[in-house]
Amino acid sequence: MLTVAGLVTGRVLQTRALHLLARWASPALTCTTGSRVRRVSGVGGANGAGGWYGSLSDAAPVHLCENFLVGVHQVSGLPWWLSIAVATVSIRTFITLPLAAYQLIVIAKVEALQVEISELARRLRYEVSVRGRERGWTDNQSRVQFKKNLRRLVSQLYIRDNCHPFKASLLVWVQLPLWVSLSLALRNLSLDRPALQGELAAGGALWFSDLTVPDSTWILPVCLGLANLLIVEVFSLQRAGASGFQRLVLNGFRGFSVLMIPIAASVPSSMALYWFCSSLVGFSHNLLLRSPTVHRTLRLPTQRSDTPYRDLLSAFINKYWK
Repeated sequence: MLTVAGLVTGRVLQTRALHLLARWASPALTCTTGSRVRRVSGVGGANGAGGWYGSLSDAAPVHLCENFLVGVHQVSGLPWWLSIAVATVSIRTFITLPLAAYQLIVIAKVEALQVEISELARRLRYEVSVRGRERGWTDNQSRVQFKKNLRRLVSQLYIRDNCHPFKASLLVWVQLPLWVSLSLALRNLSLDRPALQGELAAGGALWFSDLTVPDSTWILPVCLGLANLLIVEVFSLQRAGASGFQRLVLNGFRGFSVLMIPIAASVPSSMALYWFCSSLVGFSHNLLLRSPTVHRTLRLPTQRSDTPYRDLLSAFINKYWK
């Protein structure tokens, strides 16, 4: 459930971010010459939504990402489409992968504590019932005392093992702003930087030769949607006997993955390419973190399968081909 909670938080926030990016990348968006303030057609005033959008696009993290992308392109000498892919792999590997490994450690510690928490809850329930009879507590008062003391004891366990569940969401709170900043940086480079627009217009490959315009073939958006659906389905295979809430969340993820297709088709190809590369790298990292070698290196306290990839393939075949 911790992983589900982290995905819920990330997907909800990312949905809002995608809505913002889609509005930004629309053809109705215009830029004032010689000014860094951008306004959406039909929305005026620095205090309106246009001013808020403009402030976000001019934020320091966005400009830092712009400089990073330009630096990767200049240092590597690679075409722009490959520079975007290399920059994505670099950031996901050196920033988000260590955080994903740390998230795995925290979740494993919390899972290992569940047996101890269950035993504490059993003892506490007995002690509260005894104390309740001595003091004449009502059932509601006993229930309140039980929950209050259980929270305190569980919190002490989390402190003892340095594994508060909130730490498992650290990846989301780093990855999401980074994803938004890089997306907006690519949007700025594609639409608002005349000195680089020519390079990006000629820096694509295959069917997306112009990175400053949306992919009219919809190949990149569809590939993005399929990649995200694959991630969701692989994640669902880990949740045998999922609860009704978990099934609802997974269906929400599936719907979100489909929703990203038309959104990706409405933004510059540079952004769609980044989103697709980011999803592919994230999926590969997810597979990497299943490796028994990685689990032994991280000294995870919970037991994992020695054949995770074979198990995953078997589960996938049993679910979709039998």
